[in-house]
Amino acid sequence: MLTEKSWRPEAVIQFCALLMASFCLGGVIVTLMDKTGLPAFKAPDGFGAILVGTLSFQGVAWGLIGLFLWRHEVDWRVFFGLRDPLMGWVLMLAVAVVLFLLPVLWCLQAAANEILLLLHFKPATEEAVQLVEDASSAGVKVYMAVFAIVLAPVAEEFIFRGMLFPFIKQLGFPRLAWFGVSGLFALIHLDAATFLPLFVLALALTWLYDVTGSLLAPIAAHALFNALNLLVLLAQNQPAAP
Repeated sequence: MLTEKSWRPEAVIQFCALLMASFCLGGVIVTLMDKTGLPAFKAPDGFGAILVGTLSFQGVAWGLIGLFLWRHEVDWRVFFGLRDPLMGWVLMLAVAVVLFLLPVLWCLQAAANEILLLLHFKPATEEAVQLVEDASSAGVKVYMAVFAIVLAPVAEEFIFRGMLFPFIKQLGFPRLAWFGVSGLFALIHLDAATFLPLFVLALALTWLYDVTGSLLAPIAAHALFNALNLLVLLAQNQPAAP
C-alpha cells in the first residue's frame, strides 16, 4: 500500500529544507521589488507578490517532487494513482467526500467567524481570496483558478499526504501523522477563521489517501474543494444586474 511507502529521512529533510529556502528567497524577492515601488509587488495582496509567493512554494514543490520520487526509484504515474485500475472508483469516492463535507466546512467557518467577532477579533481574509475579490483582470482570475485547481492541490497533497504522513507513520507516530500533519496543513494558510474547517478537511484528505492508497484521491478532492469555493467566490463578486 502506497501509504506505507518508506521514505529516506535525508530525502525528506532535503525536500523540506530546499522548499523552505525557496519560499524565503521568494519573500526576499517580493520585499526588494516592493521597495522599488512597483504596485504589483505591494505585499501582501499585489499580484506580483502572490505570483512569486505561490511559485516559490507550490511551484518549486513540483520540481522537488520529481527529484524526490526519482531518488526513491518510484514511478510518478504509479505513485499518483494514474495507473490504478480502480481509478474511477477512487475519483467517485473523492467527489462524494467533498460534496458531503462542503456544507459542514462552510458551517464551521461561519461559526469560527462569529466566535472571532465575539472575541473582538476581525476575521482576516486570506491573501489569495483577497486577490480574487479585488481582481479586475481576467488574467489574474485565470491564474488563480489554475493555482487553486492544479498547482496547489498536487504540491500540497504530495507534501502533507504523500510525504509527511507516511514518513511520520514509519517513525512510529501514527497519531502525530494524522493530527499533527493535518494541523500543520491548516496552519500554513495563516487564517484563524479557516483553521478548524481546513483541519477537518485535512483529516478527510488523509483518510482518502489511507483508504485508497492512491494520492489521486486527495488531490482530486482538494482540487474539487478549491474549485467549488472559487466558483462561489466569483459568483459573490459578480456585479449586480441593472
